[in-house]
Amino acid sequence: MNILKGKITEVKVHGNLSLVHLAVGETSLKAVVIESPEQAPWLREGNIVDVMFKETEVILGKNQDHAISLQNRFPCTILAIEQGELLSRLVMQHAEGRIVSIITSAAVRQLELQPGDDVLAMVKTNELMLEVGR
Repeated sequence: MNILKGKITEVKVHGNLSLVHLAVGETSLKAVVIESPEQAPWLREGNIVDVMFKETEVILGKNQDHAISLQNRFPCTILAIEQGELLSRLVMQHAEGRIVSIITSAAVRQLELQPGDDVLAMVKTNELMLEVGR
């Protein structure tokens, strides 16, 4: 599980659904939470939270503009690649911490990924999980 510290910068609410805007260092993120600040008092602007996402939910892009709908984007540098027969584990450095991605080994070969490469790690808004910061 990837865990980074974030700060809530805005909460937009519609019914029991909240769109939470976060700052993880200089990186802006958005997460969907199925609660409102009335139900979950920690959902307030200025609060520190743990921003969590699974390794299997991290999508990687290289050498493109990435004009796609994914809004959560982490500029990273690949530190290490553990390439298996079917899957590969990539360890990357973001300004606020390490991010791990598990993608197919075929994708690693197709993108010609190597340690030292700059990539964009992306996570869908509904795949971010938030927890009160420790």
